[in-house]
Amino acid sequence: MNKLDLVKTLSQTANISKADAERGLVGLLETMKGAMEGGERINLVGFGSFSVIDRAPRVGRNPKTGEQVRIPPRRGVKFCPGQGLKQIFS
Repeated sequence: MNKLDLVKTLSQTANISKADAERGLVGLLETMKGAMEGGERINLVGFGSFSVIDRAPRVGRNPKTGEQVRIPPRRGVKFCPGQGLKQIFS
């Protein structure tokens, strides 16, 4: 499912126009991105939680040459499914 599919499904489910559904979806995603940029955790009960993690620097290998490559520290996003989502797939 891609963004257009989500917009179409959201518009049908909420009985709103596709334009309104897209504005809502874009607004939600931008709000989530902004919160995670600030280091906040997002918890959607029944679905899951998104949190920001710090990854330490490490040494990797270039698979082509076998040469060691330094990988700098960076931040990433971790998703942990909620109980409702876990029950669907168990």
